Amino acid sequence: MTSLDDARALLAEFPVVDGHNDLPWALRQQVRYDLDARDIAVHQGAHLHTDIPRLREGGVGAQFWSVYVRADLPDPVAATLEQIDCVRQLLARHPKDLAPALTAADMEAARGQGRIASLMGAEGGHSIACSLGTLRGLYALGVRYLTLTHNDNVPWADSATDEPGVGGLSAFGREVVREMNRIGMLVDLSHVAATTMRDALDTTSAPVIFSHSSARAVCDHPRNIPDDVLERLPANGGVAMVTFVPKFVLQAAVDWTAAADENMRAHGFHPLDTTPEAMKVHCAFEERHPRPVATAATVADHLDHMREVAGIDHLGIGGDYDGTAFTPDGLNDVSGYPNLIAELLERGWSRTDLAKLTWQNAVRVLGAAEDVARGLQATRGPSNATIEEPQQPAGGA
Repeated sequence: MTSLDDARALLAEFPVVDGHNDLPWALRQQVRYDLDARDIAVHQGAHLHTDIPRLREGGVGAQFWSVYVRADLPDPVAATLEQIDCVRQLLARHPKDLAPALTAADMEAARGQGRIASLMGAEGGHSIACSLGTLRGLYALGVRYLTLTHNDNVPWADSATDEPGVGGLSAFGREVVREMNRIGMLVDLSHVAATTMRDALDTTSAPVIFSHSSARAVCDHPRNIPDDVLERLPANGGVAMVTFVPKFVLQAAVDWTAAADENMRAHGFHPLDTTPEAMKVHCAFEERHPRPVATAATVADHLDHMREVAGIDHLGIGGDYDGTAFTPDGLNDVSGYPNLIAELLERGWSRTDLAKLTWQNAVRVLGAAEDVARGLQATRGPSNATIEEPQQPAGGA
């Protein structure tokens, strides 16, 4: 057997839990949720990175579907609800392949049924509009993590790619983290500033995740995780899920991406726009300036480093498919995960290590958050703090 055969055999037993896939946003952008126009039951070719045949080929057993929306939309909360509705429509259309999942037990049940456990994560604190009631509402609708920021600051937390605002987490930001702990929603620290990462780790009583971030020591980009934060994951119990985005994993791609983003702005497009018109601009720029190409080995370099710093029990995978214009060679779409596992096998990663990376760590961290929530709910009720009055009154529930 080749290493690729071995990888596929391992994934048949311990499939990939992917921490972040932007299919709902791609469906919104491309076809305004016309799921007949992008029927993921069949191969979607160049339209999407994601469809059911390629999820199956890639050995995916659980997916956190991102219900991301841009922060500059007129009503981000309403748009987030539309994204949640999109995921629900997908689950209703494809019940033989996609299983609704809210808990670690649901994930294991789906694996036993041969279905892909489908969870949701909200990407950016703007989706709660500084409201803990809205946070709880998203949880009630099935959202199981909140990324505290996206690319821009929120009033209570600093982003990795914005100017410092509150210096990490504000008092209300810490209350958001505590309320997430109480309800059982995972605190996602991808996209946030390193100061926010540290404040969140100081505040949380449950394990955190990085749904799609790589190692800053390997590629010096602010979206990646510094070593001092990775070193804290064993004590916290959290999981860092390596991402595949070339501009976050390949140093040569960082400078190229800055120039490509400026070109997009000059043509009137947001740098993250993946509509056909925007992609024409991207492709024209790339013809003039060939982009540096990442590979599965590039991603494996990050995992090697992250394992050395944080330990194998604290690693996972978050590809960011359909949320990035470019992907590494060999990891072109969701069918590519076996190539990464084969690369790690060739580097001497054991089957036990790989089972933790692909499946066990992510399931464990969600179960741990559930355990913490049960304990906290036995001692206190919902927080009614506001950004104007971040702490609950003395003697409050």
